[in-house]
Amino acid sequence: MIVPPKRCAAARARADLPEAVGPATISSGLAGGAEHALGDWVMKFVLVLVAARDKVTLTDTMVARVRELAAGGPPVWLSPGEAAEIPCMNPPDFALVRAAIDNAPVDVMCVRDRGRRKAVLVADMDSTIVTSETLDELAAEAGVGERVAAITARSMAGELDFADALRERVALLEGLDVAALERTWRRTAIMPGARELVATMRAHGAVTALVSGGFTWFTSRVAAEVGFDTHRANELLDDGTRLIGRVAEPVLDRDAKRTALHELAATRGVKLSATLAVGDGANDLAMIADAGLGVAYHAKPILAEAAPVRIEHGDLRALLFAQGYPAASFRE
Repeated sequence: MIVPPKRCAAARARADLPEAVGPATISSGLAGGAEHALGDWVMKFVLVLVAARDKVTLTDTMVARVRELAAGGPPVWLSPGEAAEIPCMNPPDFALVRAAIDNAPVDVMCVRDRGRRKAVLVADMDSTIVTSETLDELAAEAGVGERVAAITARSMAGELDFADALRERVALLEGLDVAALERTWRRTAIMPGARELVATMRAHGAVTALVSGGFTWFTSRVAAEVGFDTHRANELLDDGTRLIGRVAEPVLDRDAKRTALHELAATRGVKLSATLAVGDGANDLAMIADAGLGVAYHAKPILAEAAPVRIEHGDLRALLFAQGYPAASFRE
């Protein structure tokens, strides 16, 4: 037996955002910004399905199976063949949902309908907004790529203290010509969906920040390339011609990322429930735990197991679908 939730007034479905953000920021994916409802009952959750576009097409049959399993309302297509959302009263069993779609490469997310669109985005850089680990790529220039990559892997898996691991890796770069930074930058690729994510959220009033345990030399360029409002990272020290094997203290670590999230929310004048944080490793655990929508993106197991939302198949467009943005509204 399905027990409907208590009747909710329309005002209860509003986001935790200031009035200045405007209705466009807080409306759902439904046409005209209407709330998800079944008869007179407002649905509290939205189940979002996002297919990996290069691997599978999301079909009406797949969506219908999931709707039946979730006892959900009528589905809404956010992007035909790619993303759909189903209003529901309670989160379903994700294992059963995946079985219903034959374990196809489709990301399954369940979010609260209220406050769905976020006013602050805080994103990690390496393996999140860019496809590579810039420190590992820089280490390859110094001939210590394998040694540094091994330390990176252990750090991102949570096996090593991040600050100590960063100092150890940077020490191996001592003497490297600063021209290697530019060569590394030329090989750095932006993650699919990153520009759309940032541009669309900014167009709807959100503040976007790139907060990385990497280096400002790269975050400044990535932020400019993708369109972030601001960036924070560690400063890699040099003598004008070569790296000296040190970073400026204090190191921007897990706690500093969480602090950045809190500070950006306070500056924006919103609650933490109106924030979105996304990353891929152990250094992102704290900010993802505190964010209103915390997303593990193709993440290491330690983060994937802890994050409330996981993107395992699709690209960063999935974060817009999770917020109810239809593809037709995406910006670049």
